[in-house]
Amino acid sequence: MLSNNDLKQISLRGITAEQVNHQLEQIRTGFPFLRLEAPAAIGKGIMAPDNNERDAYITAWQDYKQAGHKIVKFVPASGAASRMFKDMFAFLDADYDVPTTDFEKQFFDNIKKFAFREALCDKCRQNTGKSIMELIRDGEYKAVVDNMLNAEGLNYGRLPKGLLLFHNYDDGPRTSMEEHLVEAALYADSNAEANVHFTVSHEHLELFKQKVAEKAEFYARKYGVKYNISFSEQKPSTDTIAANPDNTPFRNADGSLLFRPGGHGALIQNLNEIDADVVFIKNIDNVVPDRLKDDTVTYKQLLAGILVTLQAQAFEFLRILDSGAYSHAQLEEMIRFVQRDLCCRKHDIKELEDAELVSYLRTKLNRPMRVCGVVKNVGEPGGGPFLTYNQDGTVSPQILESSQIDKNNPSYVRMFTEGTHFNPVDLVCATKDYKGHRFDLPKFVDAATGFISNKSKDGRELKALELPGLWNGAMSNWSTVFVEVPLSTFNPVKTVNDLLREQHQ
Repeated sequence: MLSNNDLKQISLRGITAEQVNHQLEQIRTGFPFLRLEAPAAIGKGIMAPDNNERDAYITAWQDYKQAGHKIVKFVPASGAASRMFKDMFAFLDADYDVPTTDFEKQFFDNIKKFAFREALCDKCRQNTGKSIMELIRDGEYKAVVDNMLNAEGLNYGRLPKGLLLFHNYDDGPRTSMEEHLVEAALYADSNAEANVHFTVSHEHLELFKQKVAEKAEFYARKYGVKYNISFSEQKPSTDTIAANPDNTPFRNADGSLLFRPGGHGALIQNLNEIDADVVFIKNIDNVVPDRLKDDTVTYKQLLAGILVTLQAQAFEFLRILDSGAYSHAQLEEMIRFVQRDLCCRKHDIKELEDAELVSYLRTKLNRPMRVCGVVKNVGEPGGGPFLTYNQDGTVSPQILESSQIDKNNPSYVRMFTEGTHFNPVDLVCATKDYKGHRFDLPKFVDAATGFISNKSKDGRELKALELPGLWNGAMSNWSTVFVEVPLSTFNPVKTVNDLLREQHQ
């Protein structure tokens, strides 16, 4: 039961007791697994344009930009980098003082290659009177790591990935946030303006603003654009209640309820407030140095060109439907477009009366649209592209995480493990209807696609409720198109040693 104090706490968060009770019920009952038809593949849910098609789509994107549409680059950047340094935190806590694991040896053997090396060396001299190499010579390896991770040093153990130095250049190292500013100028500008939006945590907001104030003008001059850079924070109202293992509300030491961030799916609320015709979405850590950006720019433009081409056709069909002056042949053409180009099939579509068919087509055409880059599966952790059954009985492309798949179903497990492609979270989105009105994006979320994870706080186990992921259930009822893109466009940084990969040097 919720007490009066609980109700006051809940009200201050901008949510209701009904919502909290519903979340507790979801934790108790769990979420249904999705029903799969097949993993997406080339010719079966995944496009693989040839060179001529690619050039045509890129031209379509260039024409679209010149028409003055508003374009925004949306970058989820609120996560702290602490997981990047998990192995180095473990080294600090270890009962040995010299690099012992392969990870530790790789880090120290290549320490001169990190873009943050010079800044770290300055901190080491400032705090210990010795350079990095002098500390290593004297066996003081942990002093180097301490100056990298902790507050008196670079504080990388607590900063967000967006503010870490990723790449070296002749004119100085760049953070991953700066790399996104460069990308925006290269493919997401319109009329020499580049709009970039970062979602950040409240504690890092001022640090991001300071870095933008330091760097934006430099890149504006270099690339001849005017930047409009904005920020938002994940809303407290999207936090979810935590529960004990017995499904009762988890309480802090002072008796208050514990609420936790509901995962990146909460960012659908932030995305919903973006006023743009086209939105690029890409994770903060998936960037490369300038020498490797050509593929990124080419394929981002390809994805965007496919999006605006498909959107233009959908808009034309909606105008015909709304006019009421359509022929049976035109309805047949719309069915082919929905099935062939949007990869959405309804097995009993031939049984629909004309009025039902028109209603069905309008529903599938008049909704947000996203084009997603997928790469060949090379074993990276994360989601994959599938053809799944929706609540209305249709089959359409979806991005799934492993937690959404029934591990007790051998055929589903085989689909997940043997899928040919992987989704690197590289999206281009259209969020307005053909009349120019913004869709209300939360209405297109599949609320039944969240999941429960096991966490702990203060040494006590708890159950955490994760909202439908931003590119999973939060976009479940969008039109989704998968496009194969090269592996060169996917270079995430999950650990600090990933920065030693050739793609980041």
